[in-house]
Amino acid sequence: MNFKVIGLGEVLWDLLPSGPEMGGAPANVACHARALGAHAAVITRVGNDHFGQAICRRLRQMGVADGMVQVDESAPTGTVTVSLSHDGIPCFTIQERVAWDRLAVTPDALATIRTADAVCFGTLAQRNQPTRHAIQELVAAAPREALRVFDVNLRQNFFSTDIIEQSLRSANVLKLNESELSVLGGLFGLAGSARQQIEQLAGTYELQLVALTRGLRGSLLFQAGQWSDCPSAPIKIADTVGAGDGFTAAMIIGMLHQIGLDEINAFADEVARHICSCAGATPPLPKFIGERFLSAYR
Repeated sequence: MNFKVIGLGEVLWDLLPSGPEMGGAPANVACHARALGAHAAVITRVGNDHFGQAICRRLRQMGVADGMVQVDESAPTGTVTVSLSHDGIPCFTIQERVAWDRLAVTPDALATIRTADAVCFGTLAQRNQPTRHAIQELVAAAPREALRVFDVNLRQNFFSTDIIEQSLRSANVLKLNESELSVLGGLFGLAGSARQQIEQLAGTYELQLVALTRGLRGSLLFQAGQWSDCPSAPIKIADTVGAGDGFTAAMIIGMLHQIGLDEINAFADEVARHICSCAGATPPLPKFIGERFLSAYR
């Protein structure tokens, strides 16, 4: 079955030392979901400029529907300056007052979101009120049975307790990393170990699944009282840009196919490790990765 996965929020160009690469967490998730066999679309906004036109071309090349990419006549396409540490960890400087800060709710966007099997959104695109309102309205319009995946994705100071709280209440799946869990722990008074904090979040916000990524130490999933702890394996890292988005996409695909929790975790970890071994956020994914985990469920 070909599920429909929608990335909702920012799309941009990561200006890496090696050159520009298309990025933005929701768009990355949609691209990786498409590579793993889903129908995918992005609801976002770009400028009427060279970078915006290049994003639409890139999405089409990757098989991702670009019909919901709005074009802004005055604000530019988003860009992010990315510097890398010696071990490939990125540091982001994010341009403000760009097109995706002005995302609008349109009839076509509502019609598209109402057909989604999964929608992924985060905090960054909600930094300004127009797009925050649009994202919350569109997530609320998704089918009741759809996965509404909140990828926390904290960047710079572009988040607040209110944005995170409202997003948690809109979501039924949460994905975050260790540093983000630490921030949420402080903001919401979470107590105890990482597992205890995850259980508190899942219980308070009625989440179907919570995913915690831990870099080289792998990933931890919690679902309906059950845990899956997947250690990662060593890999030569080019950079880690987009690895978390690949993890999120594979997790979504695994959940839609209703594969086991450990299988979802191993699948998502393998996709993330492959992305780490390549430059940029959306390198091609080997077909065998998805086939190995999903062939028995098709």
